[in-house]
Amino acid sequence: MTRTAPISFEFFPPNTPVGSDKLKAVVGELAAARPEFFSVTYGAGGTTRDKTLATVRDIAAQGFEAAPHLSCVGATRGGLADILATYRAQGIHRLVALRGDLPSGTAVGGEFRFAADLVRFVRETQGPDWHIEVAAYPEYHPEQRYARRDLQHFADKVAAGASSAITQFFFNPDAYFHFVDEVRALGVQVPIVAGLMPIHNYAKIAQFAARDGIEIPRWVALKMEGYLDDAASIRAFGLDVVTRLAERLLAGGAPGLHFYTLNQAALSLEVCRRLGRVA
Repeated sequence: MTRTAPISFEFFPPNTPVGSDKLKAVVGELAAARPEFFSVTYGAGGTTRDKTLATVRDIAAQGFEAAPHLSCVGATRGGLADILATYRAQGIHRLVALRGDLPSGTAVGGEFRFAADLVRFVRETQGPDWHIEVAAYPEYHPEQRYARRDLQHFADKVAAGASSAITQFFFNPDAYFHFVDEVRALGVQVPIVAGLMPIHNYAKIAQFAARDGIEIPRWVALKMEGYLDDAASIRAFGLDVVTRLAERLLAGGAPGLHFYTLNQAALSLEVCRRLGRVA
């Protein structure tokens, strides 16, 4: 991995003061990989708005760039304007703009239907100085029936003013390269950073993958299931799988890597070390 290829890490807001202290330590550990930024998730309907802001402030206080998530779900124009004003006052100019998942039983998401509407609102009200990340789905959004429609939704987000994109995590590099080829054919030219999920807990990762329509290669699944409760073997094999995936993505032209950390440092940092990003 070249020294200039950007990497970034994603967290969720801790629920307790102890969790906040632990996350500060995780940020300090991951700083060894010289990340471009840390992103912080945002609950459905804004349920973690204050926690997201507090986490972003903590990251900024440690001297790093933070990118809070913004969701369409339950959002109003007035509410988002207030949030953006708060972030601007904190010196934050990087966002991850998402449609978000509707809470169970909810039919209406708010004043914004799609992430493209959210991106457009930020651009129209805030100007050009925000760096806006959007989501990309190499294996297509799990709620989308038609691949072509999903590709068009992505192109719409970019046309609305997205600066770059971060993919959902995946384990099939061909899916990523095919997705990039498809959107380039639609005229999309923004960087599409590859999202990686280190395998902290295989059962949990498999559950995430099944929920989001992500393919885990059969050979990986069979080996993982064969390890049963052998945590050391699962950790070692998972590191090999994710490292090889990262190497292939970077060799094939991926402009950077984004790690879904689950608020843990060790595995993401080890992958970065193997890629030559950490001394």
